[in-house]
Amino acid sequence: MDNLSEALEKLKLGSTDSATDSVESCLDCLLKALENNNTEASVKIQEMGVLPLLPTLLNPQSSCTPKVANIIAEVAKNEFMRSPCVEAGLIPPLVQLLNSTDQEVLLQTGRALGNICYDSHSLQAQLINMGVIPTLVKLLGIHTHNTALTEMCLIAFGNLAELESSKEQFASTNISEELVRLFQKQTEHEKKEMIFEVLAPLAENDVIKLQLVEAGLVECLLDVVAHTVDGEREEDIAQLKTASDLMVLLLLGDESMQKLFEGGKGSVFQRVLSWIPSHNHQLQLAGALAIANFARNDGNCIHMVDTGIVQKLLELLDRHVEEGNVTVQHAALSALRNLAIPVVNKSKMLSAGVADVVLKFLQSEMPPVQFKLLGTLRMLIDTQAEAADQLGTNGKLVERLVEWCEAKDHAGVMGESNRLLSALIRHSKSKEVVRTVIQGGGVKHLVTMATSEHMIMQNEALVALGLIAALDLVAAEKDFVGANLVSVLHKLLSDERSAPEIKYNSMILICSVMGSEPLHKEVQGLAFIDVVSKLRAHENKTVSHQASLTEQRLTAQS
Repeated sequence: MDNLSEALEKLKLGSTDSATDSVESCLDCLLKALENNNTEASVKIQEMGVLPLLPTLLNPQSSCTPKVANIIAEVAKNEFMRSPCVEAGLIPPLVQLLNSTDQEVLLQTGRALGNICYDSHSLQAQLINMGVIPTLVKLLGIHTHNTALTEMCLIAFGNLAELESSKEQFASTNISEELVRLFQKQTEHEKKEMIFEVLAPLAENDVIKLQLVEAGLVECLLDVVAHTVDGEREEDIAQLKTASDLMVLLLLGDESMQKLFEGGKGSVFQRVLSWIPSHNHQLQLAGALAIANFARNDGNCIHMVDTGIVQKLLELLDRHVEEGNVTVQHAALSALRNLAIPVVNKSKMLSAGVADVVLKFLQSEMPPVQFKLLGTLRMLIDTQAEAADQLGTNGKLVERLVEWCEAKDHAGVMGESNRLLSALIRHSKSKEVVRTVIQGGGVKHLVTMATSEHMIMQNEALVALGLIAALDLVAAEKDFVGANLVSVLHKLLSDERSAPEIKYNSMILICSVMGSEPLHKEVQGLAFIDVVSKLRAHENKTVSHQASLTEQRLTAQS
């Protein structure tokens, strides 16, 4: 340590008179001390006030510069030294050095900046604002033969790409072409993994997704899949997962997805289809997720249903009733749900037996699977009276829906169960379905659904309750009273925030329940006439007209 103190003193003097040989020997001594005991040497460097002297030594023309940058990189390995490095004004001269042509200077400068800004989003954002991204991308293109420099750039990209503010800058460079070109050259697993770690955060940006597709990344990924699908080594399994996951991520962008779909004739689309019957769970998962992503517009959905994709997904699901891979079940159900959105697909998918296969998962205890199962059935029965009738009279299904309507720990499952229960009644308009729901104890949940914070759910509930009242008021009467239906309707009509359709459907329902003596008494007890008469002046003509009709009905039966 005495040698270090002496070297530091000399450096303080030498940095002012710029006697290069003397400075260089001091720097060597510092590097040796840091190598022996980094923490102790770093503390000494800070205590003796050497850091503020270093910016003047970071001279692009000086032969000392790589060593100075190396010292900063070593010192900044210690968390407690990073703020002092910033305070000493080291970042601006280091950023300037990224324009150097000296490869050793570039390497050490990159290390220094990386270590100073490690784990600090604010400092990384500062680097982005200083324009390091285009500079580093350019360096990657120039120095692809230099392994150490390439790795330095990749590590920097990996850190910076995590910041949302970096994406726009990356998108304005040719980073996609450079990374794809670099990926194509790699043979080692570790190097490919480094590139993957940069690609994943970058590919979250839709502009970059398209650039990566145009740069040929998809072909690289398909190649990785082909070479690793039968591999049993850990690195093969890891690469297969990373490549297929990244493929799915690229399909999340509308433009990149449509480019790869190519009207359903694209070679990439065809290759992805071949993953679904694979025996590899990771590929099955990626294939199903890819189909779900391709099925994001009606045109694609109609084409895929017409070309037999539903059958492939059903066969996949059938394989997983027993095997029970939850992620594959979830992905395949997601794909079916999306495919069922266009009206023309619903009857075709019902004829293909989709509902029967989906019902096999009714006993699943996994909320993500339950959620997708419910969404798929709800999409299938939309406007399909016969299917809604068939499912709505399925006692086991209704029983399970009522159970899930109470799944307070899983709001999504609870919401979808309520919506499906309502949809079965609304689309079937069947007295048998209404009876099944009443017997299964579903009425109280529909009344609760009418108080939802989501207007669409309130409305669906009110329409379903209106049909129950119209089709079998006698059977529902006890449940309506028990669930305080009349009180709920009074609140909805009194609440100024209620949408016009909510007020309209609430009044229709009030008129429907008047045929029940106990419910009629409740209506009279809550002075509905006062609330309804105010609605005659409502700006919405449909609401004001219904208010007049409802008032007449209330007056006539008072």
